[in-house]
Amino acid sequence: MQIRFVAATLVALFAAAASAAADKTEGRPAPATLPAPAEGQGQVLFWRSGTVVGGGMGCGVNIGKERISALGAGHYFILPLPPGAHQFNAKSEAKDVLNVEVKPGETSYVKCTIKMGIMVGRPNLSPSTAEEYEKKRGDLKYVDSDDIGAKVMPDPSPAVAATP
Repeated sequence: MQIRFVAATLVALFAAAASAAADKTEGRPAPATLPAPAEGQGQVLFWRSGTVVGGGMGCGVNIGKERISALGAGHYFILPLPPGAHQFNAKSEAKDVLNVEVKPGETSYVKCTIKMGIMVGRPNLSPSTAEEYEKKRGDLKYVDSDDIGAKVMPDPSPAVAATP
């Protein structure tokens, strides 16, 4: 009786996991041209290269205690924001904080790297440049649908039509 219950529970868990995976949309490659910020707004592009160090660990980007999005290795996202000072943080066993001055009509760049920690990797947010992002752009994809936060811009890459 217990074996049947355990088996049924495992089947239900695998079915739920498969359903969640089926609902996940993979991010598309970064476009050659980024969308401009909305009128009177700025935007911050967060990116993370696909390095081996910390590859299995996500880089959760927060404003205060609010999760904005998570960056897996080799991903990026764009966060539209009003002009002004904004403070972002990422944490695991330690907390890293970065202040960014958002300017209207401009894109600021932030890179997340994972550094070695005592028990787990430590996410580190640091200022980046359009040139640094551009060197890695070909290796980056937009964050997956299960990592994207409500305030994050939808994937700006053009959808690719399926071939028959």
